[in-house]
Amino acid sequence: MTADEVWQAIREETKRRAEAEPVLASFFHTTVLEHDSFSSTLANQLANDLSNASVQPMMLRSVMKEAIKSKAEMITNIAEDLIATKERDPACKYFSTPLLFYKGFKALQAYKVSHWLWTNERHTLALFIQSRCSEVYGVDIHPAAQIGKGVMIDHGTGVVIGETSVVDDNVSIFQGVTLGGTGKETGDRHPKVKEGVLLSAACTILGNVEIGKNAKVGAGSVVLSDVKEGTTVVGVPAKEVGKSGKTSPADEVDHNIYKN
Repeated sequence: MTADEVWQAIREETKRRAEAEPVLASFFHTTVLEHDSFSSTLANQLANDLSNASVQPMMLRSVMKEAIKSKAEMITNIAEDLIATKERDPACKYFSTPLLFYKGFKALQAYKVSHWLWTNERHTLALFIQSRCSEVYGVDIHPAAQIGKGVMIDHGTGVVIGETSVVDDNVSIFQGVTLGGTGKETGDRHPKVKEGVLLSAACTILGNVEIGKNAKVGAGSVVLSDVKEGTTVVGVPAKEVGKSGKTSPADEVDHNIYKN
């Protein structure tokens, strides 16, 4: 699906949902139906969520729109995150649900705005958005981190992604995941997560280590060294227990451990 097709699906869904639940009709109109584009409704959502008494929604909305429209692939990448969330989360029945109700999705898109600000030397505003995301969504992603497209952050609560982390395309991240450093060292000090990886709930990955393509990290594991492509690691500290068993664990979202 293209970003325009996702946007049309969102509008059609919200019309039906507004008719089905009159109590929320005004909510659906102000959040989606009165907007003329995907970028506008997303900017509105983020600005309303992340504003405070000192920084009003109108001010943030302008910044959000500027960032989202800064390059053509931005809205395409956002749409791919949304599609990934709907396809991988069996509880998600509508494209409009992550946009309106899932803080993991919204925190990831707010990160994209903060990253754009960071790369354009607007560090202070980028850090403000990071701070507000942490307060509002419970997700702390440094603006300098590099995160690809087709990424799902499910539930979101307690996710921490450090400054020099790199997350490739098509990765699934669950609640409580930490991509952190190992101490006070500076420079390149955070994990590198390759395409197709599944990071299960509450796993912790510390240091400049690589999680290989299509690997799986079991829930609650602590990873302190590189993980080979296509393998599963579990435990504290994490150890390899077999193959990941899937072409792309991120897409399959199978948290079971298969020892082989």
